[in-house]
Amino acid sequence: MQRSRLGQIVLPGAVVLVVAVMVIPLPTAVLDLLIVSNLSIAVLILLVSMNVRRALDFSSFPSLLLVVTLFRLGLNVATARAVLSRGHAGEVIATFGSVVVGGSLVVGLVIFLILTLVQFVVISNGSGRVAEVTARFTLDAMPGKQMAIDADLNAGAIGEDEARRRRREVADEADFYGAMDGASKFVKGDAIAGLVITMVNLIGGFLIGVVQRGMPIGEAVTTFSLLTVGDGLVTMIPALLVSISAGLIVTRSAGDGDLGSDVFGQFGRQRQAIRAAGLVVLLMGVIPGLPKIPFIIVGVVLLTIGARLPTAVVADETPVAGPADDVPVVSPQQLAVDARTEALELDIAYNLIELVDDASGGDLLDRVSALRKKLAGELGFVMPSVRTRDSSNLPSSTYVIKVHGVEIGRGLAMSGRVLVIGDALSGLPGDDVREPVFGLAARWVPAEFRVQAEIAGNTVVDRSTLIVTHLAEVVRRRAGRLLGRTDVKMLLDGVRASDPQVIEDLTTAGVTTGEVQRVLAALLTDGIAIRDLVRILEAVGERARVVRTSEALVEAARDELGPAITSALAIDNRLYAITMAPTTESRLLSALRGVDGVTQLELLPDETDELVRQLHDLSSEMNVRNTPAVLVCSAPMRPALAALVKAMVPGLGVVSYTEIGDHLDIDVVGNVDLYARRTDPFAQAHPMTGTTEERPDAYATTG
Repeated sequence: MQRSRLGQIVLPGAVVLVVAVMVIPLPTAVLDLLIVSNLSIAVLILLVSMNVRRALDFSSFPSLLLVVTLFRLGLNVATARAVLSRGHAGEVIATFGSVVVGGSLVVGLVIFLILTLVQFVVISNGSGRVAEVTARFTLDAMPGKQMAIDADLNAGAIGEDEARRRRREVADEADFYGAMDGASKFVKGDAIAGLVITMVNLIGGFLIGVVQRGMPIGEAVTTFSLLTVGDGLVTMIPALLVSISAGLIVTRSAGDGDLGSDVFGQFGRQRQAIRAAGLVVLLMGVIPGLPKIPFIIVGVVLLTIGARLPTAVVADETPVAGPADDVPVVSPQQLAVDARTEALELDIAYNLIELVDDASGGDLLDRVSALRKKLAGELGFVMPSVRTRDSSNLPSSTYVIKVHGVEIGRGLAMSGRVLVIGDALSGLPGDDVREPVFGLAARWVPAEFRVQAEIAGNTVVDRSTLIVTHLAEVVRRRAGRLLGRTDVKMLLDGVRASDPQVIEDLTTAGVTTGEVQRVLAALLTDGIAIRDLVRILEAVGERARVVRTSEALVEAARDELGPAITSALAIDNRLYAITMAPTTESRLLSALRGVDGVTQLELLPDETDELVRQLHDLSSEMNVRNTPAVLVCSAPMRPALAALVKAMVPGLGVVSYTEIGDHLDIDVVGNVDLYARRTDPFAQAHPMTGTTEERPDAYATTG
């Protein structure tokens, strides 16, 4: 408490004293006291700068530098007034003018100019440049340091109080170096001002002595010029000490001790370097013409010091292992990362590691990177990074694909073999299997029969292509689950950069990032790409002003993308549609019920069974013809009917009439009627020809 009150009184009093010194003529005794105080303060600042462990331990230095500079300039004004008006400015200045420079004006001027050059050209410029660069890098590093603190806090490595302390330290460091960047200009300006004041005093003192007082020229030079030089030296020496202190502060790195301890400690670890330096100095003494004794003395001293220093311990020396050294120390951050469930994981057996080893020619990771780029253009968002790791628990040649920690796909990648898919498998040696991606008949064939299998017209797949294709299908089918909040934020930032008005309309409508994520995830789950993100967001923002349920927002986006959705389901601009009888559609509309913002169908059990049976028969018949059909219904019932069809008749798409683009030709290939079973539901279907199976082509375009 006493120290705080003392600081509140002394520093403001020092600033007021500066003004008083500039304005009020002071007795020579007071001037001597102030000059000695100025010199003492400079020495004290220099010693404190050398003893701090880090720059922030002297965080008041920039403000103190300003106060000390003002005090020194005010003292310059007071001493100049005393020299020019009375011809005497105290014993300190007289001593510097006569004793320190030997009473010679030339010697005094030379010393004064040398000190000015050292301070202005060397120390001030150097410390100013260091302060500028340090301030820039400190400000650039602030976001990274803040993120590191947040990561440690989230991982449980530090508590709230420690995180708060570290944040405050980062902010204080940025403030300090920013202030030092500006305060370094005070040192440079002080050097210039001291030089100008000394020149003015020289000329003014000479004119006053000769013109006003009628003194001979020699006496005027002796009296005023030496006093002026002494005054300049008295103020320049403390200024030089403070300038050195500023350079020490801005170049100080955090250490375990003060500057002297760090320097001697670091030199003490360089035993060989000190001994080599002593030997070099001794050899220099052998050169003819150079004095032998100084070189011998310095060389012997260095060799003695090098011999007495302890041998440095090698930094990477392996310590003796103890009981606690058997277990490697793992940081809490690493434990948290290892325990976290990744969005997309690929576990491989031990004998598949060569697929991800560049040294062994493995290209799996490169193909996964290419897959991410391919799916980004196909789906409209970047799939998460795949965390690949080997697992000793997996059987040989097995790989497992996981989504959010849940196993979604598993397959074999036989070493030394290729997977052959096709109808001409006879005559090829190997093991018959079901291809893990699409369930097609396949056979693992030795790699030397690859050419023979291709000549027979089969699709030949290597191990990396199989895994990447399987991974691609998993991502396509579960893209909605893989779309995270961070991915949506990145997509919205991209739209904000190109179409800021769209994001502004969303914000005005009160649509949150979570609501946008649910809409985009629902579209991806339905197999709809979100590349046309601007139109999706426009539709969502417009519908959100009327109704905010997720189902309504999804349907608004589907209506906007309707032509693109149905085009993807059509073949050669022809949509093969399954319709419903008017009585059936009327019954379904009357069975619609809204529960928690979600529309559901409440049908009788026999009605549900009949609806599912007819849809299943129609869908199966169309699949036999290799022509996908689409169930078309009215817009109000599409969400509820799509949920039922997805659960009971997988693979059958459901669209509303409003989603059908006017550029498509529609062929009605079947009709659903709950109350009049048709003997031939395809009586009105458009005649179609069979097509070849296209599933194996996915391997040719993946990766």
